[in-house]
Amino acid sequence: MVVINFVRFGTDWPTYPLSHYWIGFSIATAIHLLINYFSGLYEREADVGSRPWLPRVSLAMAIGIGMDGLAALVADRYLMPRLNLALLLVIGSATLTLTRNLSRIMARQRRGPARLALIGSLHECARIRTIINAEESSLIVVAESETTSGLHDARSSSNVTDILILDLDTMSETPFEHLTDFSQSGISVHQRISSTETLLGLRAVREISGIPFTRLHTRALSSHQERLKRILELLIIASTSPLWLTLLGATGLYVRIFAGPGVIYRQARVGYLERQFRILKFRTMVKDAESQSGPQLSLGNDPRVIPALRWLRASRFDELPQIWNVIRGDMSMIGPRPERPELVAEIEKQVPGYQRRHDLKPGMTGLAQVQGRYNSDAEHKLGYDLQYLANWSLILDVQILLRTIWVVLTRRV
Repeated sequence: MVVINFVRFGTDWPTYPLSHYWIGFSIATAIHLLINYFSGLYEREADVGSRPWLPRVSLAMAIGIGMDGLAALVADRYLMPRLNLALLLVIGSATLTLTRNLSRIMARQRRGPARLALIGSLHECARIRTIINAEESSLIVVAESETTSGLHDARSSSNVTDILILDLDTMSETPFEHLTDFSQSGISVHQRISSTETLLGLRAVREISGIPFTRLHTRALSSHQERLKRILELLIIASTSPLWLTLLGATGLYVRIFAGPGVIYRQARVGYLERQFRILKFRTMVKDAESQSGPQLSLGNDPRVIPALRWLRASRFDELPQIWNVIRGDMSMIGPRPERPELVAEIEKQVPGYQRRHDLKPGMTGLAQVQGRYNSDAEHKLGYDLQYLANWSLILDVQILLRTIWVVLTRRV
């Protein structure tokens, strides 16, 4: 920003005193740092198959400049001359792309060559190893195996940094727990792309020694995405507090009249990373509803529900106290609905990959709740949960929130 001003005006900056420029530049810098962080520009990258910086940097710069303009409207003062904004988009994108690439080069020099493990048939491993040895001096193949199980002992002794899975058969036979274990150990996992995978419309394709791969994301959201989601939800809760506090008070009084003492119902649920927590709900069933039958899924016309409170379940107003779970950090506003430990243990036996939904904080509502139905099959709900996990964005959260309001108003279950 300073360089652009010097190039345009020399040392005689027009219109405003020097302090005005320094304050404006400082505010704009803070804005761009925040945008860059929440765009993922400061996340550590995999050692191999890095994506190009320019598209990501240009998008972050464009969003930041838009925020600069918005801040100028709010403060009724320009942070910098208006033409500088256009120059900043071009020059800033080029400069930040250069510094990001230099940072990548320095990081690779500091860490040394990436140490690869190849997973696939022995013939295919040998063929890919030959290509890598001929093409890349920054990559070293240190282990080969036909299965991920055979790699467990070798990965520590060989200090593996990246795993390349070479065919779909190996991928389909790989237990999800192995992939999660690799991720928690700081090892990146990449799947080679064949003609079959292209039918899935993959976009984030990475090139390793001239071979197309896609990086497997065993972690649902990166740290900057988790923080951005959390900040947005707390802002929504704070800004709508008069509304939901009024609804909580009125609904609690109604439940007290028709259900008697014990308005709030607490129940153990399985949450983020399979940790248990106590979920809060307005009580809509008779007391000790499970004393005889034990834990079971609620039915559409459950006889245990107090008749005067059926509309609470139909409109999902009984979930309102979970706002406190969101404030505490046990839950999110949007995410997979949490289930009871007894039911989770049973469902995991029947539905492969069900535990993957615990990679996100559970939500008050979710994609499965606005797309599916109350009594949808657990496997079908899992499909919606995994779709949400793979395609998360702020826009998607807003869409689900608005659709939830419609579901509540129409009482669609």
